[in-house]
Amino acid sequence: MTTFEDIRGDVSSIISDSVYTTMTTVDRKGRPRSRALIVVWQLDLPEPVGWLGTFKTPIKASHIANNPHVGTAYWSRREDAAYLDNVASWVDDPDTAEAVWEMYRHGSPRGVGYQPSQFWTGPHDPKFSVLLLDPWRVQVLPARDLMAGKPSRIWTR
Repeated sequence: MTTFEDIRGDVSSIISDSVYTTMTTVDRKGRPRSRALIVVWQLDLPEPVGWLGTFKTPIKASHIANNPHVGTAYWSRREDAAYLDNVASWVDDPDTAEAVWEMYRHGSPRGVGYQPSQFWTGPHDPKFSVLLLDPWRVQVLPARDLMAGKPSRIWTR
């Protein structure tokens, strides 16, 4: 059985190398919709936690209200892959908004983030929404393992 500790380093490296993820939600008719965005992650905890600072668009809000399961997929230039399957929930808490804002400003993990002030006036801007991504499954497949014929490693909660 794979623990998150077993794959933490590879997950962090792949996310740092990729920066952008493809996040997929599902509409009421079961049709997927993908978008490219940047999620910041707390990978130094016993289990990973993701945070998305975002605009709460009607499509995204509707999809998550109907089905909170979202997929995030990372593919690095080295052809390393990481997939995090999550349960998403909106968090409306000023302290959390400030913490997420700072994670974006400073990068979490290394190299992943941006200056959110490009899009919002601050963490208390009413248009700055926070989406918690709570992974229940993480799959990692570094290119070195793929080339060696090794299967992907999977952690589940």
